[in-house]
Amino acid sequence: MNASPHPVPVLPVSLLVSSARLLIERHLALAWISGEVSNISRAASGHVYFMLKDAQAQCRCVLFRQKAQLLGFALADGMQVEVRATPTIYEARGEFQLNVETVRQAGVGALYERFARLKARLEAAGWFAAERKRPLPRFPRAVGIVTSLRAAALSDVLTTLARRMPSLPVILYPASVQGSAATAEVVAAIASANARAEVDVLIVCRGGGSIEDLWVFNEESVARAVLDSRIPIVSGVGHETDFTICDFVADARAPTPTGAAALLGVDRAALRSEIAALFARWRRAAERGLETRMQRLDGVSRRLVHPADRIAAQHEHLGALALRLSRATGRAQAERRQALAVFGRALARLLRAPPKGSAELERVRERWQRGTREHLGALAHKLARFESGLRHLSPQGVLERGYSIVMTAAGVIVQDAAQTAVGDHLRLRFARGTAAAQVSDKTAV
Repeated sequence: MNASPHPVPVLPVSLLVSSARLLIERHLALAWISGEVSNISRAASGHVYFMLKDAQAQCRCVLFRQKAQLLGFALADGMQVEVRATPTIYEARGEFQLNVETVRQAGVGALYERFARLKARLEAAGWFAAERKRPLPRFPRAVGIVTSLRAAALSDVLTTLARRMPSLPVILYPASVQGSAATAEVVAAIASANARAEVDVLIVCRGGGSIEDLWVFNEESVARAVLDSRIPIVSGVGHETDFTICDFVADARAPTPTGAAALLGVDRAALRSEIAALFARWRRAAERGLETRMQRLDGVSRRLVHPADRIAAQHEHLGALALRLSRATGRAQAERRQALAVFGRALARLLRAPPKGSAELERVRERWQRGTREHLGALAHKLARFESGLRHLSPQGVLERGYSIVMTAAGVIVQDAAQTAVGDHLRLRFARGTAAAQVSDKTAV
């Protein structure tokens, strides 16, 4: 029997399974898969193994410990779930399986998507805008509460309001906060509070729960009722980590129903402390003002004098000033007369005696005149020498000695025979007058 010219290669099982795994992981990406949990088991390592099935098929799933710890609920057989997983092959057994990233209960994902779409649409419409929201009253005359009569949140809110401000009136507008009729009842309760206008602020609240439990506060009709309310609304729905559409539309959001009550009811003890501090400040200010005025009154009373006494004192003071003025005037006149007599005697002596230094002054004047004449003569002699030298060096002096200036027809002075050519017309300038000439011969030096 002849061998085939192209034999088929023989693959090891490990290579085949790994190739199949790579092929599946490349073509089947991370996805959401729904089904029913069965055969669940938890290994000592903390990993969770289970089967995910529906009416036609099933596959093995593994949820590793790090991701299993992040689940907010416990998996159980028969539970309808949606898993986000990567399809792959467990090569050691050659089994197809899903490596699960996270798990959610069936239907929750759709609710989250509805919540996200509605939130984005209402935010774009301006329902969440900060400038639209109103401030809460500091001292409300009455507070309204929209919640269920059986809700644990109602007891928490009433207890907090009673502790902080026991005299504050509270009016309840009952409404279901869960179930098919809850949406209409919450909307009607908010509308009733606005129509009756009995309260200054309204608390819409309920305790915590799953997204399905809180869904009434994610309905657009409830959000519209909160938006259209003339009364400021505080939303206290769920726990601190829960967020609903009502929270975003309300004028204020509290993390819990108790927190909503704390936002409105002014703490009586804190208010008393603030009032006491203000009263103490006012009393200190009043005391300081009174003390200042008392001291000012004492100073004014010390300066207060009877008009007759004041006139007498001023008359006496005026007499003393007049006496001082008379004495000062007499002394000044005597001093001036004495000084004038001294000056008169000195002037008489000066007029009788010839002036000192007149002969010396005459000698100085003669020396100055003689020196001036000699200096002017020397300057005149020097100037004559300069003038003779300038006259000797001037062009006119050179011409006077028999020289002449040769110029081209264009007026350029000729210094070299190379500047001329035979037949050129030249101009000759003498000490007196000019003459024309023509070059008939030249010799270059």
